[in-house]
Amino acid sequence: MTEVRFTHIGGPTVLIEFAGWRLLTDPTFDPPGRTYSFGWGTSSRKLTGPALPREEIGPVDAVLLSHDHHSDNLDDAGRALLADVTTVVTTRAGARRLDGTTVRGLKAGRTTRLQAPDRPPIAITATPCRHGPPLSRPVAGQVIGFALAWPGQHHGPLWITGDTVPYGALRKTAASLRPGTVLLHLGGVQFPLTGPIRYSMTAAEALDLCATIQPQTVHPVHYEGWHHFREGPEALTRKLEALPPERSKPFTWLPRGTPHLTTV
Repeated sequence: MTEVRFTHIGGPTVLIEFAGWRLLTDPTFDPPGRTYSFGWGTSSRKLTGPALPREEIGPVDAVLLSHDHHSDNLDDAGRALLADVTTVVTTRAGARRLDGTTVRGLKAGRTTRLQAPDRPPIAITATPCRHGPPLSRPVAGQVIGFALAWPGQHHGPLWITGDTVPYGALRKTAASLRPGTVLLHLGGVQFPLTGPIRYSMTAAEALDLCATIQPQTVHPVHYEGWHHFREGPEALTRKLEALPPERSKPFTWLPRGTPHLTTV
């Protein structure tokens, strides 16, 4: 059995600590107030800063970077942090852009490993993402999620979904993975330029996905702090309140900036 300490810093950024390991997802530490370009005429304003500054995070063993080309997943301060990390795991396209000896690029389905003395080895497998509607990948770019497995897990792998909408490859992977714990990227992202098109999961889609895989614990993340999010925590809360307790029980909100212990 492994107790994992999750600290939600804001947006997709979570510090994951267990058995001597310190992992960080999608580092974002810029202050609020700036508008960032997301390409192809889209942009968004950052509304909320990190719950903890970079200086309070301490040393990090590895960064799990779902993608490097959107500033709500890697901003300027987060990019500067990468120079202090010995391992960055990201997409193959991101690895080419970041161009460092510490960067490992993965395609969906491929696995890399973290090893260190006196710590359990971690198998990190890239999981598929589609950051928009069908045929949007040339515009939205490569994105991956991460499945983490190590000896002693009680409920199964830890799955970090990454920014994605539900689609066939994602559902198939989730069904075969059977994760025990999920860091679930939400937000129902939309941009005025592209109208009703969504670029990340809605609350309804997330509930449908989790109903099929039945994880022990679901921690929603990446649903707040930016203007392009169309669904905040209220949308999921309303839907959870309408469900029977056995379906809503796995969902637990991580407090911003305060460690939360979860049995994985």
